[in-house]
Amino acid sequence: MSESQEQIVLFEERIPIYPRSVQGRFRNLKWAILFLAYGVYFFLPWIRWNRDSGTDQAVMFDIHDRIFYLFDMVVNPQDIFWLAGILMIAAFLLFFVTSIAGRAFCGYFCFQTLWTDVYIWIEKRIQGERPARIRLDKSAWSASKIIKKTVTHLLWLLVSFVTGLTFTLYWGDVHELIGNFFIGQAPFPAYATTLFLTLTTYVMAGLAREQVCTYMCPYARFQSIMFDRDSMIVAYDEKRGEAETGRAKLAKGLKTEQERHEQKTGDCIDCGFCVQVCPTGIDIRNGLQMSCISCALCIDACDTVMDKLGWSRGLIRYASENELKGKKTRLFKPKNIAYAVVLLVSIGALVWSVLMTSQLSMAVTQVRNPLYVVLSDGRLQNSYDIKLNNKSQLPMDIDLKIKGLEGAQLDLGQIKKLQVEPLSSINLYVRIKAKPRAGISGQIPFKFIVTSNVAGEVMRETKNALFTMQGKKIQ
Repeated sequence: MSESQEQIVLFEERIPIYPRSVQGRFRNLKWAILFLAYGVYFFLPWIRWNRDSGTDQAVMFDIHDRIFYLFDMVVNPQDIFWLAGILMIAAFLLFFVTSIAGRAFCGYFCFQTLWTDVYIWIEKRIQGERPARIRLDKSAWSASKIIKKTVTHLLWLLVSFVTGLTFTLYWGDVHELIGNFFIGQAPFPAYATTLFLTLTTYVMAGLAREQVCTYMCPYARFQSIMFDRDSMIVAYDEKRGEAETGRAKLAKGLKTEQERHEQKTGDCIDCGFCVQVCPTGIDIRNGLQMSCISCALCIDACDTVMDKLGWSRGLIRYASENELKGKKTRLFKPKNIAYAVVLLVSIGALVWSVLMTSQLSMAVTQVRNPLYVVLSDGRLQNSYDIKLNNKSQLPMDIDLKIKGLEGAQLDLGQIKKLQVEPLSSINLYVRIKAKPRAGISGQIPFKFIVTSNVAGEVMRETKNALFTMQGKKIQ
């Protein structure tokens, strides 16, 4: 390449961001949500829960036995469609909230935001407030700088490790797993999962930070299709802040609202506080931007300045595009109502499914090789694989019958008594023998009926099946 040719840069070098501390109602709300989220995440695996059988851990995802324990609810593999319901509810809740309040999820509830807040808090405690951190990064390496940087990263790694280990504890008995973990006797997946989450948490929350929200998160890309002119977003009131002559710093003749209004100068004093507190480093005064996560810290910063000046709040606030233009904001519009209706229906359907699920389930499969057998006495025999699943925490004595095949005999082989242990299943190979009927061939529908009485509660499950007669007319 010749010197006259312009070198093409394919990426922009990251500009370090040093968020400044701020106090206010939105910062307090974010701390409250963070403490609640951390409390649930870190302490939930340690809660004990008395059960008649199975683990005494309140929440545990037992992959080995393929059972999920959620307090009084036990989720079996047959209930996997509940996961689809939960994902559907999460999706429509996201659409509904975004359409009304913008990226509120990103600003208050996203894991990336919550963990980054803690990492920034650690950084401030060790290295100081924003000016001190900037000076530290620009200064030459010294013993003090090495110690502060080392302690910061060690604490980040500690939080990352506890995060990864806690996630692992959800997948096994917490007391047994954590004991085996530190003596090297835990399963390999426990170490692999913990290591993976330790590294990803450290990189995402400690090193990448705003780059995750700006470049990696797909939500930042498709959020715009959910917004409209009535969505409540974090917005700068340009009309008030700029007026006719633009923003200006406090100076002689521009120190009061009256003086600024007489000079047709906006209320924004160009202090830059809103930019300094932004965790993604944007200037909200430039309008809605993809990197804005709606954390509202710039609102707290601007309100703090307005309060000190004795001016009214709201220069930066949650507002819709229509509100900023002096128009009426309509939150209850067809799109939002449709989201709400679908969301409520999905929640209702999931709750109904959970409440109405039977503790006894049965799956029937007809053996098709051979489809039927002609016995020596002339009767026809069909075979079936039956799986009985006991979802309760008590043993079940099972009574299996058939209905709809007149004169048919159900053969259970050597089994004299059917019993299914708690939270387990059994597989049966049964035969049905029936005499051929004159003039009847093909497949005849009938029913398997399984009944059990557990703690005074009668449970019955019915499954339709087909009995194959000979494929020719019986003489």
